Amino acid sequence: MTARRVKFGDVVRLSKARSQDPLAEGVERYIGLEHLEPGELRIRNWGSVADGVTFTSVFQPGQVLFGKRRAYQRKVAVADFSGVCSGDIYVIETKDAQVLLPELLPFICQTDAFFEHAVGTSAGSLSPRTNWTSLADFAFELPSLDEQQKIIEVLAAVGELSESLRLAKAAISRLKSALVETTFPISEARNYLEAPSEYKGRQLVKLGEIMTLQVGFPFKSAMYSVEGDRLLRGSNVGVNRLVWDPEVTCYWPTDRRGDVLDYVLNVDDLVIAMDRPFISEGFKIAKVKECDLPALLLQRVGRFRLTNGISSDYLWAFLHSESFKWQLQRMQKGTDLPHISKFDIEGTLIPVLQMDDQNEVARQFSAIDSSESELLKRYVAAEHHRKSALRTLVT
Repeated sequence: MTARRVKFGDVVRLSKARSQDPLAEGVERYIGLEHLEPGELRIRNWGSVADGVTFTSVFQPGQVLFGKRRAYQRKVAVADFSGVCSGDIYVIETKDAQVLLPELLPFICQTDAFFEHAVGTSAGSLSPRTNWTSLADFAFELPSLDEQQKIIEVLAAVGELSESLRLAKAAISRLKSALVETTFPISEARNYLEAPSEYKGRQLVKLGEIMTLQVGFPFKSAMYSVEGDRLLRGSNVGVNRLVWDPEVTCYWPTDRRGDVLDYVLNVDDLVIAMDRPFISEGFKIAKVKECDLPALLLQRVGRFRLTNGISSDYLWAFLHSESFKWQLQRMQKGTDLPHISKFDIEGTLIPVLQMDDQNEVARQFSAIDSSESELLKRYVAAEHHRKSALRTLVT
């Protein structure tokens, strides 16, 4: 690949266009840092200038927006509409399209090398910012125009695949939510709790009548080991998955497993985090997989133990419902460390269905859930391929 080494500021300019009264000038939308998604070149959210905004930096379609504050968040996007943006966002563009193709600029800004330079030149402790002079000094290899065009075509194709999978994943997630909310409408629980004597809907029972929640054992931290059986703590329960990152994983000596056999986890166990169960990503419940074992149940994590009156897959579908989450949020206590109890969970209301009906709901939910998981794997793989192509083609 024929290339020459250039500095960012030699081929890219910082736009200084400003609007002192965006609303009067007909500007409708504004972009803040919160509207830019890490690693996502498309702008999917924005604010309305009519709602009031003090931003004055103007951007136009095709220009690149780069978040200069907390550059480690990797916020870069390409505008496809005009508007104003935060002063913490640089509006940049190609100086000469005969030297650097405009379509390649956002990909350059997405490279690890560019972000490392931006982060390394940022100043400030609580809210570090990089400055334009430092960014302009970033050096990189600029290919010929023909080679730039080929790179753009490859990265655009990979990006389109990733975007298609993202949209498909979002669509099937909506389908799953629709199934769950049709089966477990939040209105049932709300109507019953607000006026039990007037409730005329399906029969509801407390979850504790058809299952029990086993709370984990208080393993003593002084006896933790550097290897052995993993301890399932609240920090290990993610949204629909268990997380075993080294910094949050503790171990119990395997030769002491016999002392706590009742707390040994099994494949397909359903677990819930009882401390801070609701996080920005979602609701902390998970199904134990073969790759999660061996593991032991630690205190403040609950395991659902079922009776013959409910199927595991039917319960798994219910745990994803807004009805279940709404009921728990009503009972959640604490501000610094929000938490729920065994009795809160067992006290939630669930519709009583015949086993055949439960199995049909479970069958549909499992089919959609499996498809969603497969799409997620493909999306993650496509994103990995996109990032790999970015590293390989844009140096």
